Amino acid sequence: MKTIDGQKWKELLNSGVQVLEQQKKDIDLLNVFPVPDGDTGTNMYLTFKAAASAAEKANNNSISDVANAASMGSLMGARGNSGVILSQIMRGIFKGLEGLAEANAKQLAHALQNGSETAYKAVMKPVEGTILTVAKEVAKGAVHSSKSGEKDIITVLKAAYDKGQEILKKTPDMLPALKQAGVVDAGGQGYLVIIGSFISALEGKINLVQVADSDEKSIETKKGISMVGELEYPYCTEFLVKGAGISIDAIKRDLGQKGDCFLVVGTEEVVKIHIHSKNPGGILDYAIKWGSLHEVKIHNMLDQNEAMSHSSNEPGENSDTGIANVDIEKTEIQSVNTEFKEYGLVAVAMGDGIAEIFKSLGVDQIVFGGQTMNPSTNDLAEAVSKVQAKNVFILPNNKNITMAARQVNEVVDNKQVCVIPTSSIPQGISAILGFNPDLTLEENEKSMSEAVSLVMSGDVTYAVRNSQYGELNIAEGDILGLVEGKIVTTARDIIQVTKEVLEKMDWRKKDLVTAFYGQDVAEEDAEALRDWLESENPDIEVEIHAGKQPLYYYILGVE
Repeated sequence: MKTIDGQKWKELLNSGVQVLEQQKKDIDLLNVFPVPDGDTGTNMYLTFKAAASAAEKANNNSISDVANAASMGSLMGARGNSGVILSQIMRGIFKGLEGLAEANAKQLAHALQNGSETAYKAVMKPVEGTILTVAKEVAKGAVHSSKSGEKDIITVLKAAYDKGQEILKKTPDMLPALKQAGVVDAGGQGYLVIIGSFISALEGKINLVQVADSDEKSIETKKGISMVGELEYPYCTEFLVKGAGISIDAIKRDLGQKGDCFLVVGTEEVVKIHIHSKNPGGILDYAIKWGSLHEVKIHNMLDQNEAMSHSSNEPGENSDTGIANVDIEKTEIQSVNTEFKEYGLVAVAMGDGIAEIFKSLGVDQIVFGGQTMNPSTNDLAEAVSKVQAKNVFILPNNKNITMAARQVNEVVDNKQVCVIPTSSIPQGISAILGFNPDLTLEENEKSMSEAVSLVMSGDVTYAVRNSQYGELNIAEGDILGLVEGKIVTTARDIIQVTKEVLEKMDWRKKDLVTAFYGQDVAEEDAEALRDWLESENPDIEVEIHAGKQPLYYYILGVE
């Protein structure tokens, strides 16, 4: 095979989705950390599926246009650090293919190299022995093969795959945690699964099917807290317009004051419109002037059942905006209202109780997620779009969400987005307390970041697999205690581990202990923890809250 066009690229993307879906659980099991966490295989699968779904919407079959659509889809659908890095690889691949109707072996090799380089630039502190290293070696294999005169794309990809496999086997020598666990890097394995699926598809070994939007709920998640009974614009209206010479600017101008959560994206030939309005009929009557209407969806958000359906779709795939399915260079999301306040707050929460606490502290929008439920860039961008503010702070409250949060600025144009890199719920609350509406954006960023540094965080959860972590021998089902993300103790009793975590946090020398107890912890047990803390140190302030979070028995903060 000497060249591939956009249609063939779509097929390769679809093959990657199929094989990732089959192998995502095996990739998940390569994660060396035994706590319930955002799983690499699942995150890569969902990210790549968003890319393939977006590619299917491309208007023509030039490889440049299809790769562009896939890049945008992966950007919006990216979740978890592995998904974000994968989206950056996809972006670099598109840049390497830009302007091409079809690509030969040398051009494809260059695109893979560009994908690797783009991903490295996107990571502040690249770590060798990860997906970055594997992507780099895959690119080297492809480039070397093509430069040697090889023109068959299958042969070039096989050379790339072999080079990637060679380095993947060496990743345990690069990262001690991998060597101790006896596994290779999960992200690197996932990337090779994708490259391998390309080869199999080109050789006709995969029965290709088009990736379609589905109702699959791989991850249980809620999105936002809203009093739908009080909505000014109750009808969620979304549709495609197909025509010629469509003006996105004119549509924005004409519909801009007709509702909120207004989104217009696309090209002069096809545009996607999403708006919450009072009169969906009027919106459609206007839009039909530009061309024919397709995929029209109208939801009455005041209907409780409809509202639940509207907010529970799997983020980034079949969500109410459908952003991941739009093939454009840049997505513009607008929240339309007559007045914008200066500042707004978006926070990620993993329990109804924690969410209510954030709301009580002035957070405008909650994105439900966290461990095993990493929200996508699209989820975070949608939340930002709903905040009626010029400047919006995002509190990811999880290290595996920060990279996706940082990409929101690239897809939201009408407001400034600032990510405070909070890695825990206590840090998120501390950041909010450090916010001052009278300060400038830069002053608030500094103040909130300083507030984060004053709190120490701990967690009590359970082991999802047998593991060796440092000197700790961990068995599946053990209760694990973590301080600042590192496992410090393990036992079989929840309260014992909780007390040991607090001791590791040197709580007796602090002024405040905050504990959020999870959905599997009885209130009387949490109150017993309060009694113990107050009896051990009567001078300390203790706050116990029903966080109602899954997976984690306690989330602890001391300061």
